[in-house]
Amino acid sequence: MMDSVLLIEMAAILLVIGALAGVLAGLLGVGGGVVLVPGFYYAFSSLGYETPQLMQICLATSLATIIVTSARSVMSHHKKGAVEWGILKIWAPGIVLGAIAGKMTVSALNTTVLQYIFGGLLVFIGLYMTFGNKDFRVANELPKGLKGRVFSPFVGFLSVLMGIGGGSFGVPLLTMFGVPVHRAVATAAGFGFIIAVPSVAGFLMTSLPEGVAPPFSIGAVNIAAFLVVIAMTTFTAPIGAAIAHKTDAGKLKKFFGMFLILIALNMLRKAILS
Repeated sequence: MMDSVLLIEMAAILLVIGALAGVLAGLLGVGGGVVLVPGFYYAFSSLGYETPQLMQICLATSLATIIVTSARSVMSHHKKGAVEWGILKIWAPGIVLGAIAGKMTVSALNTTVLQYIFGGLLVFIGLYMTFGNKDFRVANELPKGLKGRVFSPFVGFLSVLMGIGGGSFGVPLLTMFGVPVHRAVATAAGFGFIIAVPSVAGFLMTSLPEGVAPPFSIGAVNIAAFLVVIAMTTFTAPIGAAIAHKTDAGKLKKFFGMFLILIALNMLRKAILS
């Protein structure tokens, strides 16, 4: 029989994580994965599930939430006519291939290695949010033909390695090639769905040793965490969006970028000490 105290503790922690992820998503327009993955890691490890497979579970569960959040987001942007469906169509095959390769890579690595990867890439994202120049351009439009698709597998691959949607890598790439930022954000929401569906399908079929996953897990996806986070973000994202309209978004993003760097450095610290 499952320990009722453990289940209550798990539910309470997940409610807080989901609420925070929703507020930050609405406040800063960032995907919840950069918050959910470390949140899941600290929650599950504090409950006694600090195993070599823990980061796989955190990444897989975060990606599962992205299926729902990115679908909602891209349809909302579509109603405003902001989604570049042509880019999505061209990039989709490469993103899927990258996502599948990312899932296979994650399944082959242990928690410590995945912590190093997550922490290192999160430092890069934090530095971009803090110091990046959104007006920087490589060209005025995306290259045609094969050159225009060369980045798509990397977006899928790196996003799965971090358990995040396509925004953190897709938005900077698209804006560097002349796509207006609001259309880049809308289109990258579609990247998240394309990344998450094939990778989560694979993670659901992942076979883990008995006892390494928290209660209510299927494969490497914790269904309880998925449901709680989806429910909480539905309620708290509008709160973040309302706050965003009353604050300086530029300063908030710089502050959050520095916050991400601290999270990344702590993740790297734990990897070094493990």
